[in-house]
Amino acid sequence: MTVRVPIAALAVVAAGVSVALHLGKLPPAIPALQATLGLSLVEAGFMLSLVQLAGMTLGLVVGLAADVIGLRRSMLIGLAITTAASLLGGVAGQFVSPGVVVWLLVLRALEGLGFLLAVMPAPGLIRAMTPPGAEKAVMGMWGAYMPLGVALALLCGPGLIAWAGWPGWWWVLALLSGGAALWVARVVPADARRGPVAADWRNRLTTTLTAPGPWFVALAFAVYSSQWMAVIGFLPSIYAEAGVPAGWSAVLTATAAAMNIVGNVVGGRWSQRGLAPARLLRIGFGVMALGSIAAFAQWGQGADAAALPPALRYAAVCVFSLFGGAVPATLFMLAVRLAPGPSTVSTTVGMMQQASALGQFIAPPLVAWIAHRVGGWQWTWVVTAACSMAGIALASRLPAVARRAAA
Repeated sequence: MTVRVPIAALAVVAAGVSVALHLGKLPPAIPALQATLGLSLVEAGFMLSLVQLAGMTLGLVVGLAADVIGLRRSMLIGLAITTAASLLGGVAGQFVSPGVVVWLLVLRALEGLGFLLAVMPAPGLIRAMTPPGAEKAVMGMWGAYMPLGVALALLCGPGLIAWAGWPGWWWVLALLSGGAALWVARVVPADARRGPVAADWRNRLTTTLTAPGPWFVALAFAVYSSQWMAVIGFLPSIYAEAGVPAGWSAVLTATAAAMNIVGNVVGGRWSQRGLAPARLLRIGFGVMALGSIAAFAQWGQGADAAALPPALRYAAVCVFSLFGGAVPATLFMLAVRLAPGPSTVSTTVGMMQQASALGQFIAPPLVAWIAHRVGGWQWTWVVTAACSMAGIALASRLPAVARRAAA
């Protein structure tokens, strides 16, 4: 069956990709930031995760506010904030001083707020603009916004950084998110006029927090996104330490991230054809666990330490990312289905984003700290496998959660 996607829905997906580029712009810039600003590996880990500060602290609040300010208006405000923060980051890069790192951290947090405002209303907008029967497939496309943006950033970043420096890279991405804002403003219908809705925010908040569905999708998305970002986010640094040329490192990392796009789209198609969501989640998390173990685990000590050949380890990272893509495709669909009611979809997505941001804030510095303590990345699989096991345990609870939501 052919699914026709409205242009307005494509604009929403493009807006998500444009802000995801800002999330993915840091990994290829870490070597340049270390060279110019003396950034340590742990500081780089915090800069990588600080973009999630707004989502970690304000996700639920922004979700509640989305119905008040309007979904389209929320997305446009988020795109504007992200664009301005990236422009200012490029300006700060013209000054080499210890204070620049502090400014970059502040602006990185501001980009996180813009990201949150831009992506929070997207599932609700897509649902409103997509014909009946095509929602699951289009949600699969939306689930790919993050890996697509990150993959493009990882692929294009090294070349642009070599040509224009990392401040120029910040400016190019600001232009892209600004262009996405213009497209959304042009083709997405204006928010409908509504009566006062601020007064019922307590009811929506209570309804969301006391329902099992939002908690399920929030926790499942947290254990997925934290491990995916920790692995993909540090691949350029891992390859740089291994002596892989920057060009090859960019291609290898972008290809691994792009595998997740395929997983998202295929996951949406499988869901459209009736494959049970719990089974999709178990497959995704199970293969992520096996893939991360194959990619990072070593046996033996010191000079006798051994691991799989590099080609097989890279293939394992690609499999980790590919099958992991089925998880967000399923969870975005479930977020709409398991929300306590139509008026709580944005709040449910906000809760989901907040839990995801918390996981992404914790995991990269934790992985970097472990790598620093043991002198390598060979124990990364402990963090990722633990997240996957938690995801499988959650998937086993989905039928019961779905029954309670239906009741």
